Amino acid sequence: MITPDAILGVLGGGQLGRMFCIAARTMGYRVWVLDPDPDSPAGALADRHIRANYDDATALEDLRGNCAAVTTEFENVPAETLEYLETHIPVRPGAAAVAIARDRIVEKTFIRDLGLATAPFFAIESSAELEAACAGLKLPALLKTARLGYDGKGQIGVASLEDARRGFLQLGETACVLEERIELERELSIILARGADGTTTVYPVGENVHVNGILHTTQVPARIGQAIRQQAETMAIRLAEALHYCGVLAVEFFVSRSGELLINEMAPRPHNSGHYSLDASLCSQFEQQVRTLCGLPPGSTRLLTAAVMVNLLGDLWGNSAPAWQKLLAHDNVKLHLYGKKSARTGRKMGHYNCLADDVDTAMALASQLFSELDNPC
Repeated sequence: MITPDAILGVLGGGQLGRMFCIAARTMGYRVWVLDPDPDSPAGALADRHIRANYDDATALEDLRGNCAAVTTEFENVPAETLEYLETHIPVRPGAAAVAIARDRIVEKTFIRDLGLATAPFFAIESSAELEAACAGLKLPALLKTARLGYDGKGQIGVASLEDARRGFLQLGETACVLEERIELERELSIILARGADGTTTVYPVGENVHVNGILHTTQVPARIGQAIRQQAETMAIRLAEALHYCGVLAVEFFVSRSGELLINEMAPRPHNSGHYSLDASLCSQFEQQVRTLCGLPPGSTRLLTAAVMVNLLGDLWGNSAPAWQKLLAHDNVKLHLYGKKSARTGRKMGHYNCLADDVDTAMALASQLFSELDNPC
């Protein structure tokens, strides 16, 4: 076990790294953040902010020589960085698991080969593969870049072969996945924490709503039956076991209108849809990240209260900050801002959690407050 006062390293300095820093320092650890951005939200709270690129040899040697273990806040860290650090100190999750999660072709193929259901898809490496892919799917479909796509970026709707060809050009003829568009009943996610010895704890299933490809709300518990709940938990645990995973893992699901449960994608880190756990769970997903990194047993995922998490995007700022007093006037609303210096459309600036005895009451308050923030006059 790695005990408090040890130095923990985190690759990436955004809001997920910031919340990791808060959890780690609360537990008595020191944190070093590697991120080239001088205004890194995590770097502002870290014991040390190393302002360098993720493949900078001097920076990596610094981490290797001083950190007891290293984690990541996003999956697009260079593979060579994780592999180098992993030969010297614990890196959790490991390079192999992150490599699978960072590439949609590899990820979806891995999931499918495990016998777990996904939306029908074809890997597209060149335009010559589009005709067979379109013929093999029920259109419409989504063309998604294999790498670096998130929050709706790198995705284009496709209704015909000509659409697919235009979309492939628009995406720079990079490797893509062409995926059948599912008629959705709802979207779900599960966060789990898995220790180095395989001990696993699973959070309640969250129900998600996306707007323009970006998560807007997560409510827990989700409005689903016990059979879907158990199936989602079983699929997520099966995936973590197959990855030999250690750390916090998020698995996103589609529920089709026919009732089929499909894995959409995974994230090898804490996830936006787990932010409710900061206020509504006995142990937050960020404390879990610290615990699993340090070889401690995963903490309890018990839900203390129903909750709704609402994302706060830069769209709300306009010419001034939103009227936070509207939120802070409620003693069951918890505001979390990420310390980002500039707001812009689509940028995640913070979130708030509404807590209540039941999820319907929490959602009613969450929706009312968002409407007031979105229409300040």
